[in-house]
Amino acid sequence: MVDRPASPSDFVSIRQDGSPAVALPMDTLLEVAKRLKIQLSQDQLQSFEIYYERLVSERTSAGLTALTDRESIERRHFGESLALLCALESFEPIRSPAIDIGSGAGFPGLPMKIARPNLSLTLLEANGKKADFLRRLVESLNLSEVSVVTARAEEAGRDQAYRGRFGLALARALAPLRVLVELSLPFLGVGGLLATPKGGAAMREIKEAASALAACGGEIAHVEPLKLPWLGPTPTLVLVRKNGETPDRYPRRAGIPSKRPL
Repeated sequence: MVDRPASPSDFVSIRQDGSPAVALPMDTLLEVAKRLKIQLSQDQLQSFEIYYERLVSERTSAGLTALTDRESIERRHFGESLALLCALESFEPIRSPAIDIGSGAGFPGLPMKIARPNLSLTLLEANGKKADFLRRLVESLNLSEVSVVTARAEEAGRDQAYRGRFGLALARALAPLRVLVELSLPFLGVGGLLATPKGGAAMREIKEAASALAACGGEIAHVEPLKLPWLGPTPTLVLVRKNGETPDRYPRRAGIPSKRPL
Protein backbone atom coordinates (compact mmCIF):
# COMPACT_ATOMS: atom_id res chain seq x y z
CA MET A 1 0.00 0.00 0.00
CA VAL A 2 1.07 3.60 -0.66
CA ASP A 3 1.43 5.52 2.58
CA ARG A 4 0.52 8.89 1.08
CA PRO A 5 -3.24 9.52 0.89
CA ALA A 6 -4.46 9.69 -2.68
CA SER A 7 -6.03 12.67 -4.41
CA PRO A 8 -8.13 12.73 -7.58
CA SER A 9 -5.32 14.33 -9.59
CA ASP A 10 -2.96 11.39 -9.21
CA PHE A 11 -5.36 8.45 -9.55
CA VAL A 12 -5.50 6.86 -13.00
CA SER A 13 -6.59 3.48 -14.27
CA ILE A 14 -3.99 1.08 -15.69
CA ARG A 15 -4.24 -0.87 -18.92
CA GLN A 16 -3.22 -4.53 -19.00
CA ASP A 17 0.13 -3.55 -20.53
CA GLY A 18 0.82 -1.33 -17.52
CA SER A 19 0.35 2.01 -19.28
CA PRO A 20 -1.95 4.73 -17.91
CA ALA A 21 -5.46 4.85 -19.34
CA VAL A 22 -8.22 7.32 -18.54
CA ALA A 23 -8.25 9.33 -15.33
CA LEU A 24 -10.55 7.88 -12.69
CA PRO A 25 -10.96 10.50 -9.97
CA MET A 26 -13.36 8.58 -7.70
CA ASP A 27 -14.43 12.01 -6.44
CA THR A 28 -17.46 10.78 -4.55
CA LEU A 29 -15.67 8.01 -2.69
CA LEU A 30 -12.75 10.29 -1.86
CA GLU A 31 -15.09 12.93 -0.46
CA VAL A 32 -16.98 10.36 1.61
CA ALA A 33 -13.75 8.92 2.98
CA LYS A 34 -12.43 12.40 3.78
CA ARG A 35 -15.54 13.29 5.78
CA LEU A 36 -15.36 9.97 7.61
CA LYS A 37 -11.65 10.63 8.28
CA ILE A 38 -10.64 7.42 6.54
CA GLN A 39 -7.49 7.73 4.44
CA LEU A 40 -7.39 5.77 1.19
CA SER A 41 -4.15 5.27 -0.73
CA GLN A 42 -3.81 5.15 -4.51
CA ASP A 43 -3.63 1.35 -4.34
CA GLN A 44 -6.82 1.20 -2.30
CA LEU A 45 -8.62 3.50 -4.73
CA GLN A 46 -7.43 1.32 -7.58
CA SER A 47 -8.97 -1.66 -5.77
CA PHE A 48 -12.27 0.19 -5.47
CA GLU A 49 -12.11 1.02 -9.18
CA ILE A 50 -11.61 -2.65 -10.07
CA TYR A 51 -14.50 -3.47 -7.74
CA TYR A 52 -16.72 -0.92 -9.46
CA GLU A 53 -15.87 -2.18 -12.94
CA ARG A 54 -16.51 -5.83 -12.04
CA LEU A 55 -19.74 -4.95 -10.24
CA VAL A 56 -21.11 -3.06 -13.23
CA SER A 57 -20.00 -5.62 -15.82
CA GLU A 58 -21.47 -8.61 -13.94
CA ARG A 59 -24.38 -7.00 -12.12
CA THR A 60 -27.05 -8.44 -14.42
CA SER A 61 -25.65 -11.93 -14.96
CA ALA A 62 -25.08 -12.48 -11.24
CA GLY A 63 -27.94 -10.31 -9.91
CA LEU A 64 -25.57 -8.11 -7.90
CA THR A 65 -27.11 -4.62 -7.70
CA ALA A 66 -29.88 -2.49 -9.15
CA LEU A 67 -27.66 0.60 -9.11
CA THR A 68 -25.96 1.55 -12.36
CA ASP A 69 -24.36 4.99 -12.05
CA ARG A 70 -20.95 5.52 -10.50
CA GLU A 71 -21.99 8.12 -7.91
CA SER A 72 -24.76 5.95 -6.47
CA ILE A 73 -22.49 2.91 -6.25
CA GLU A 74 -19.73 4.90 -4.60
CA ARG A 75 -22.15 6.38 -2.06
CA ARG A 76 -24.57 3.53 -1.32
CA HIS A 77 -22.29 0.53 -1.58
CA PHE A 78 -18.76 1.75 -0.91
CA GLY A 79 -19.60 4.81 1.18
CA GLU A 80 -22.13 3.17 3.49
CA SER A 81 -19.73 0.27 4.06
CA LEU A 82 -17.00 2.71 5.10
CA ALA A 83 -19.48 4.58 7.33
CA LEU A 84 -20.24 1.27 9.05
CA LEU A 85 -16.51 0.66 9.49
CA CYS A 86 -16.10 4.13 11.01
CA ALA A 87 -19.00 3.58 13.44
CA LEU A 88 -17.63 0.20 14.53
CA GLU A 89 -14.15 1.59 15.17
CA SER A 90 -15.67 4.44 17.19
CA PHE A 91 -17.54 1.94 19.35
CA GLU A 92 -14.63 -0.44 20.09
CA PRO A 93 -11.66 -2.04 18.31
CA ILE A 94 -12.83 -4.47 15.64
CA ARG A 95 -12.44 -8.08 16.68
CA SER A 96 -11.07 -10.16 13.82
CA PRO A 97 -11.89 -12.50 12.17
CA ALA A 98 -15.13 -11.19 10.69
CA ILE A 99 -17.88 -12.90 8.72
CA ASP A 100 -20.17 -11.16 6.24
CA ILE A 101 -23.39 -13.21 6.22
CA GLY A 102 -25.42 -13.18 3.01
CA SER A 103 -22.63 -11.14 1.45
CA GLY A 104 -24.21 -10.80 -2.00
CA ALA A 105 -21.92 -8.50 -3.97
CA GLY A 106 -19.59 -8.18 -0.98
CA PHE A 107 -21.15 -5.37 1.03
CA PRO A 108 -20.23 -4.29 3.62
CA GLY A 109 -17.36 -6.74 4.15
CA LEU A 110 -15.15 -6.23 1.10
CA PRO A 111 -15.01 -2.40 1.20
CA MET A 112 -14.10 -2.71 4.88
CA LYS A 113 -11.36 -5.19 3.96
CA ILE A 114 -9.96 -2.89 1.27
CA ALA A 115 -9.81 -0.04 3.78
CA ARG A 116 -8.40 -2.26 6.55
CA PRO A 117 -6.12 -4.83 4.89
CA ASN A 118 -5.31 -6.59 8.18
CA LEU A 119 -8.93 -7.65 8.67
CA SER A 120 -9.43 -11.40 8.29
CA LEU A 121 -12.75 -11.91 6.49
CA THR A 122 -15.10 -14.71 5.48
CA LEU A 123 -17.80 -13.98 2.90
CA LEU A 124 -20.79 -16.30 3.29
CA GLU A 125 -23.13 -16.42 0.30
CA ALA A 126 -25.67 -19.13 -0.57
CA ASN A 127 -26.18 -18.08 -4.20
CA GLY A 128 -23.63 -19.84 -6.40
CA LYS A 129 -23.36 -17.11 -9.04
CA LYS A 130 -22.80 -14.42 -6.43
CA ALA A 131 -20.26 -16.57 -4.58
CA ASP A 132 -18.36 -17.18 -7.84
CA PHE A 133 -18.34 -13.42 -8.49
CA LEU A 134 -16.88 -12.85 -5.04
CA ARG A 135 -14.14 -15.42 -5.63
CA ARG A 136 -13.14 -13.84 -8.92
CA LEU A 137 -13.20 -10.39 -7.36
CA VAL A 138 -11.08 -11.39 -4.37
CA GLU A 139 -8.54 -12.93 -6.75
CA SER A 140 -8.50 -9.82 -8.95
CA LEU A 141 -7.95 -7.60 -5.93
CA ASN A 142 -5.19 -9.89 -4.67
CA LEU A 143 -6.65 -9.84 -1.16
CA SER A 144 -5.15 -12.07 1.51
CA GLU A 145 -7.04 -13.61 4.44
CA VAL A 146 -10.37 -13.56 2.60
CA SER A 147 -12.36 -16.74 2.04
CA VAL A 148 -15.66 -17.25 0.23
CA VAL A 149 -18.04 -19.93 1.49
CA THR A 150 -21.04 -21.06 -0.56
CA ALA A 151 -23.65 -22.14 1.99
CA ARG A 152 -26.80 -21.04 3.74
CA ALA A 153 -26.29 -19.48 7.16
CA GLU A 154 -28.39 -22.23 8.76
CA GLU A 155 -25.97 -24.86 7.42
CA ALA A 156 -22.69 -23.04 8.04
CA GLY A 157 -23.81 -22.02 11.54
CA ARG A 158 -23.87 -25.69 12.54
CA ASP A 159 -20.47 -26.44 10.99
CA GLN A 160 -17.74 -26.54 13.64
CA ALA A 161 -15.35 -24.93 11.17
CA TYR A 162 -17.39 -21.71 11.50
CA ARG A 163 -19.48 -21.97 14.67
CA GLY A 164 -18.20 -19.70 17.44
CA ARG A 165 -15.14 -18.72 15.39
CA PHE A 166 -15.72 -15.02 14.73
CA GLY A 167 -15.40 -11.78 16.65
CA LEU A 168 -17.59 -9.76 14.29
CA ALA A 169 -20.59 -10.67 12.15
CA LEU A 170 -21.83 -8.30 9.45
CA ALA A 171 -25.21 -8.47 7.74
CA ARG A 172 -26.80 -5.96 5.39
CA ALA A 173 -30.42 -6.24 4.24
CA LEU A 174 -30.48 -9.96 4.99
CA ALA A 175 -33.45 -10.51 7.32
CA PRO A 176 -35.52 -8.93 10.11
CA LEU A 177 -33.51 -8.71 13.32
CA ARG A 178 -35.33 -11.53 15.12
CA VAL A 179 -34.42 -13.85 12.23
CA LEU A 180 -30.93 -12.42 11.85
CA VAL A 181 -30.12 -13.06 15.51
CA GLU A 182 -30.71 -16.79 15.07
CA LEU A 183 -28.73 -16.87 11.82
CA SER A 184 -25.73 -14.87 13.00
CA LEU A 185 -25.07 -15.41 16.70
CA PRO A 186 -23.98 -19.05 16.26
CA PHE A 187 -20.97 -17.78 14.29
CA LEU A 188 -19.77 -15.52 17.11
CA GLY A 189 -17.65 -16.30 20.09
CA VAL A 190 -18.90 -15.01 23.43
CA GLY A 191 -18.22 -11.27 23.52
CA GLY A 192 -18.46 -10.92 19.74
CA LEU A 193 -20.63 -8.38 17.93
CA LEU A 194 -23.27 -8.53 15.25
CA ALA A 195 -23.40 -5.27 13.27
CA THR A 196 -26.38 -4.65 11.02
CA PRO A 197 -27.71 -1.43 9.46
CA LYS A 198 -31.50 -1.22 9.62
CA GLY A 199 -34.11 1.03 8.03
CA GLY A 200 -36.99 3.01 9.46
CA ALA A 201 -38.43 0.01 11.31
CA ALA A 202 -35.28 -0.52 13.37
CA MET A 203 -36.86 0.14 16.78
CA ARG A 204 -39.79 -2.14 16.02
CA GLU A 205 -37.40 -4.87 14.90
CA ILE A 206 -35.44 -4.51 18.14
CA LYS A 207 -38.60 -5.01 20.21
CA GLU A 208 -39.66 -8.01 18.13
CA ALA A 209 -36.21 -9.59 18.55
CA ALA A 210 -36.41 -9.83 22.37
CA SER A 211 -37.28 -13.55 22.40
CA ALA A 212 -34.63 -14.43 19.81
CA LEU A 213 -31.97 -12.52 21.74
CA ALA A 214 -32.86 -14.33 24.97
CA ALA A 215 -32.89 -17.73 23.25
CA CYS A 216 -29.60 -17.29 21.36
CA GLY A 217 -27.50 -15.56 24.02
CA GLY A 218 -27.50 -11.98 22.79
CA GLU A 219 -28.34 -8.46 23.94
CA ILE A 220 -28.59 -5.08 22.26
CA ALA A 221 -25.26 -3.35 22.82
CA HIS A 222 -25.70 -0.10 20.93
CA VAL A 223 -28.09 1.66 18.57
CA GLU A 224 -27.26 4.82 16.62
CA PRO A 225 -28.01 6.52 13.30
CA LEU A 226 -25.30 5.63 10.82
CA LYS A 227 -23.58 8.92 10.05
CA LEU A 228 -23.53 9.42 6.30
CA PRO A 229 -21.82 12.47 4.80
CA TRP A 230 -24.71 13.18 2.41
CA LEU A 231 -28.41 13.92 2.52
CA GLY A 232 -30.85 11.07 2.29
CA PRO A 233 -32.33 8.23 4.35
CA THR A 234 -30.12 7.41 7.31
CA PRO A 235 -29.85 3.74 8.31
CA THR A 236 -29.85 2.84 11.99
CA LEU A 237 -26.85 0.77 13.08
CA VAL A 238 -27.81 -1.98 15.51
CA LEU A 239 -25.05 -3.74 17.44
CA VAL A 240 -25.81 -7.00 19.22
CA ARG A 241 -23.40 -8.43 21.77
CA LYS A 242 -23.20 -12.18 22.22
CA ASN A 243 -23.09 -12.58 26.00
CA GLY A 244 -23.66 -16.32 26.29
CA GLU A 245 -23.34 -19.54 24.32
CA THR A 246 -25.97 -20.18 21.66
CA PRO A 247 -27.76 -23.49 22.33
CA ASP A 248 -26.87 -26.29 19.90
CA ARG A 249 -30.41 -26.39 18.51
CA TYR A 250 -29.88 -23.01 16.84
CA PRO A 251 -29.89 -22.21 14.04
CA ARG A 252 -32.77 -24.42 13.06
CA ARG A 253 -32.78 -26.16 9.67
CA ALA A 254 -32.79 -24.13 6.46
CA GLY A 255 -35.83 -21.91 6.00
CA ILE A 256 -37.32 -22.40 9.46
CA PRO A 257 -35.91 -19.23 11.11
CA SER A 258 -37.67 -17.03 8.56
CA LYS A 259 -40.88 -19.09 8.45
CA ARG A 260 -41.19 -19.41 12.23
CA PRO A 261 -39.18 -16.61 13.89
CA LEU A 262 -38.33 -17.01 17.55
